[in-house]
Amino acid sequence: MMSTRPPATVGSAWIHPLSRPFVIIGVLGVIGGGLLSAITAPAPSYHASWAVAYTVLVIGVAQIALGVAQTSLTGAAVGGRAVVAEAVCWNLGNALVLAGTLAGALAVLYAGIVLFLVALVLFAIALRHGRRGMPLVVAWVVLVILFVSAPVGVIIQALTG
Repeated sequence: MMSTRPPATVGSAWIHPLSRPFVIIGVLGVIGGGLLSAITAPAPSYHASWAVAYTVLVIGVAQIALGVAQTSLTGAAVGGRAVVAEAVCWNLGNALVLAGTLAGALAVLYAGIVLFLVALVLFAIALRHGRRGMPLVVAWVVLVILFVSAPVGVIIQALTG
């Protein structure tokens, strides 16, 4: 069955329906991280600084980058169900990572990391046949960095509390 969705180009991928959840939630993540920074600035702490960076970089920037890359590099060939699964796993996973880390609840943190890693695998599956070139290389580098850093972060959190 042929897709009725219009193909995406790099420019249109920012507003394409398949990118929209990642762009909207990602922008909210960047804004939320900025607000969190402003709120915690009078009494900064390690956890507050980590939460700001995580919110801006992972929930915000990385989500936008992967969502737009996926849509533009695959010609919007990724189905709506895959996008929903990615968005749910990414955002619920990250919410659990934040909550588990800030509350010191390792089980919640572990559940969040599992969902986050599932989201990364889903993105990798979608990108495996993406158009070749530097944008695809950059998307894969982002995926690999996140896939490696997530377990490392969990280990550090488990050891340091």
